[in-house]
Amino acid sequence: MNLLHPGNMFPAISLTLPGGGTVQLPDALAGQYGVVLFFRGAWCPYCNAQLRAFQRSLPALAELGITVIAASVDDEATTEALVAKHGLGFPVGHSVDADTAAAATGAFVNDEPRYLQSTGFVLNPRGQVVVSVYSSGAVGRLVPEDVLGLVRYVRQHAPDGPA
Repeated sequence: MNLLHPGNMFPAISLTLPGGGTVQLPDALAGQYGVVLFFRGAWCPYCNAQLRAFQRSLPALAELGITVIAASVDDEATTEALVAKHGLGFPVGHSVDADTAAAATGAFVNDEPRYLQSTGFVLNPRGQVVVSVYSSGAVGRLVPEDVLGLVRYVRQHAPDGPA
């Protein structure tokens, strides 16, 4: 398991979306800041709160050119229901293989039942990790306010001026 550190390129991961589409990371975020969230599952109240918080923050995130993509090991029907329940306006991948995702990103895996622990990444427009947040349990996760503050700070302090 290799943890992703600031400056590392985010690995190539393909996420399957409800309805049959796919999202290729980090390519889908190229040219903009991105947030990638792996969440435990629709059953997790903390994950639901995190996803709702990012949904509420979408207008502020969009103002700064930040795109959100989330994914879990949940099946397609469960993911569709979660997206509908919370009116999520960002892509949410389903049926992620926990071991493959963990090997690529360093995310922690729960053994039984098998799922990814909450893991969040902020990527710069080149697909490099700006920050990674790893949780080994239910708490400790990326929140929209921190993402907004981080991207504002990075843009203001970029070596070649605001990005």
